Amino acid sequence: MRIIKTKELNKLGYTNDKARSLVINIISKHFKYHSTAQVTELLINIKNDPEAYINNEHLGKIASTFIERIAEPDFKSFTLLEQTGPLKTIGGKQIDEGTIKQMELAMSLPVVTQGALMPDAHTGYGLPIGGVLATSNQVIPYAIGVDIGCRMSLSIIDESDSFFKRYSHQMKVALRDHTHFGMEGTLNVQHYHEIIDSPLFNETELLRKLQGKAARQLGTSGGGNHFVEFGEIELYENNSLHLPAKKYVALLSHSGSRGLGANIANYYTKIAMDRCKLPAAVQKLAWLDLNTEAGQEYWIAMNLAGDYAKACHDTIHRSLLKSLGLEALSNIENHHNFAWKEQMPDGTHQIVHRKGATPAHAGEMGIIPGSMTTAAYLVMGKGNANALSSASHGAGRAMSRMKAKQNTTASALRQLLAKAGVTLIGGSVEENPLAYKDIDMVMNAQKELVGVQGKFLPRIVRMNKD
Repeated sequence: MRIIKTKELNKLGYTNDKARSLVINIISKHFKYHSTAQVTELLINIKNDPEAYINNEHLGKIASTFIERIAEPDFKSFTLLEQTGPLKTIGGKQIDEGTIKQMELAMSLPVVTQGALMPDAHTGYGLPIGGVLATSNQVIPYAIGVDIGCRMSLSIIDESDSFFKRYSHQMKVALRDHTHFGMEGTLNVQHYHEIIDSPLFNETELLRKLQGKAARQLGTSGGGNHFVEFGEIELYENNSLHLPAKKYVALLSHSGSRGLGANIANYYTKIAMDRCKLPAAVQKLAWLDLNTEAGQEYWIAMNLAGDYAKACHDTIHRSLLKSLGLEALSNIENHHNFAWKEQMPDGTHQIVHRKGATPAHAGEMGIIPGSMTTAAYLVMGKGNANALSSASHGAGRAMSRMKAKQNTTASALRQLLAKAGVTLIGGSVEENPLAYKDIDMVMNAQKELVGVQGKFLPRIVRMNKD
């Protein structure tokens, strides 16, 4: 029997998310040898007379969704599914057991239809970093994360290695003068971008309150693994940028939506948790239905935060290149910590959440970084449907920040930097290269997801000091 599609279930009267999820899982496991006609007749009978099936070992769960409830509360309580949708794990040997268990727990949410786990995955809050979830028409704020729309941006410049030899001092000064890292503070010069005047800031009271903060933080970066760096990229033959295959100077940045995204995430996660009661282990993964006002508000705010993150990168690149008298031949960017409405191979549309994972549709370009001393890769997606057309967003942490701080000294970090020929401005041992997985092993594990078109090596790196 073929898998019954969501739209077919809708026609049969199975409009409840939990009912649809139960049908898909139970029928595929216990009634897989029934014909489509037999299954259709069975589902119609369950809907029309659920009491007759309520004590059935398997069908009772489906029938219970049609039993009239007494005094529906303002919130809904949900139980986790015993059978889950398909989960594709890439590079499983590099992923610890705790991360895999956390992803499997997220897969048991009744609204989740499919999932994937990237080779850079490690445990996170709610959903693992490197986790990808698809839902039918729900958005899970904490499956997107706090730093909404965090992204990579790469500018390729028509200069050779000799530019570093002649202007390395000026490049360091530019990074100090035209970037700012950390939770608070701003740049010495206030920049402007049209995103600050977006009418979307008037859509909700929350966004109106955050507009001033967004203006102050425009063009700045957060802490942790966020960075702005100059390096050298080697483009390979027949690259999709149609640029000659050679080495170029490049500017690479990684940061997100700052206080704007964090406030949006926390505000709507609380609303979701108030309305959607789940077991404690997955309570943070409460969702908002996109047909509700709160769901629509979050979707608008999420997209605004993503556009704002892009504006921050655009501002950083424009000001740095201008200060050095440079122009970009090409710019490539991709983002993670976001949700997209995408069409699946079966024709249905799903909400795909990528937390610490990036889109990798066929022909889609992106950047996958390593650490402050290791390579970043320019890639093109292959559109692997089993992996929800996704790829890793980086090398992924091998140590927590606390463990990295306990196991590495400032002296050891300086030795690693000297060996790699990298100058670090700011930075901390928490982000030292040994705290991350081997980027080349991660790339090798995801050959079925992306193809490599260029290799970037950092030379001058700017990060948050603490």
